[in-house]
Amino acid sequence: MDEFSPIFPIAVAAELAAMHPQTLRQYDRLGLVSPTRTAGKSRRYSMRDVAQLREIARMSAEGLNLEGIRRILELENEVTGLRRRVRELEAALADEMLNRPGRRIFAAGESGDVVPLRAGTRTQRNTQLVVWRPLGRG
Repeated sequence: MDEFSPIFPIAVAAELAAMHPQTLRQYDRLGLVSPTRTAGKSRRYSMRDVAQLREIARMSAEGLNLEGIRRILELENEVTGLRRRVRELEAALADEMLNRPGRRIFAAGESGDVVPLRAGTRTQRNTQLVVWRPLGRG
């Protein structure tokens, strides 16, 4: 089980959140906290849902209206999802770097193209001296 496991029926979740069950039903209708439904359509709340209910109560006590609370929760959930995605991408990048060492090193070629290099190597530089003289001047 984790914090997202739907284990609490509405009466228990309401008691844990110090709210009336009807308030939880209203929040579900408004989309503030949407519990998982069982096959029989009854609501099951997770610890994450209960924590969110407590947060709603706190914000409401501070004077925020339900639409403002809904928007804040929506943004917080989006941030949580984006953080999770960043962690996934960081892990994938770390795996790629471990599985293919040296493949991420590159340089710019003479014509501006990207040139891959092996780890520990350098590009060959052109060391020729070119003298430029304007036309018509000897």
